[in-house]
Amino acid sequence: MKIKFVFLLWVFLFGIVPASAQGGRSYIKQAINEWGTCRNVAITLTGGDLALNWNNAYASSGIPRSLSEALEELNENKEFIDDVQLTESGRWLILYGNNGFAWNDIPYSLEQKIREYNNDNEVITSVTFNDAGAWIVISQEYISASSPAVYEWIEEGIEKYGQLWAAHMTEDGLVLCYEGGYKFLGNVPENLKQKLRECKIDVFRIKFLSDGTYFIADKNGYYSYYM
Repeated sequence: MKIKFVFLLWVFLFGIVPASAQGGRSYIKQAINEWGTCRNVAITLTGGDLALNWNNAYASSGIPRSLSEALEELNENKEFIDDVQLTESGRWLILYGNNGFAWNDIPYSLEQKIREYNNDNEVITSVTFNDAGAWIVISQEYISASSPAVYEWIEEGIEKYGQLWAAHMTEDGLVLCYEGGYKFLGNVPENLKQKLRECKIDVFRIKFLSDGTYFIADKNGYYSYYM
């Protein structure tokens, strides 16, 4: 019964699995290595990549023009860019400043939930979504998801591992990062699972792709990646 539940949850979340993969990410890798720290990244198989460091320094390659323009505007306004989500189809979301958001073509139900949290002055710490319309929002006090089944699966992890810090989903996989452990669903590469079992940093940001690419970092910008 448990196996059937997980399979149905996978199908509901992800639908059709993409088969394409992206080549090298030498530009953002070079920037990360030169910085020596990296707070966060947004990576895709086909839709571009970017890396974020302190003082809003960032490096990008192949990202949508609208996202690039939004990042430049936030930089000019000296807004702290906390997180960027980018999907294979070019949908994107930026979390910045004191619960500020900018986005392009995100699921309407996700937009409604973000506005609801903002109206309630609830501080959002992590958002993830994919092109199939699945999403998760994590705040300091609450968690919301695009379906009751996903929420139930998250709650099972909270009972076992404690507070949920972050989540990241692709078109066919999902990783939840808790205070005391991780949960995986769908197509999560084995090299990432192994890295998370072995790593010593307190992972607060996690991004990955089905081709084995991953990035993890703690709150201070200490990181590890495979790209």
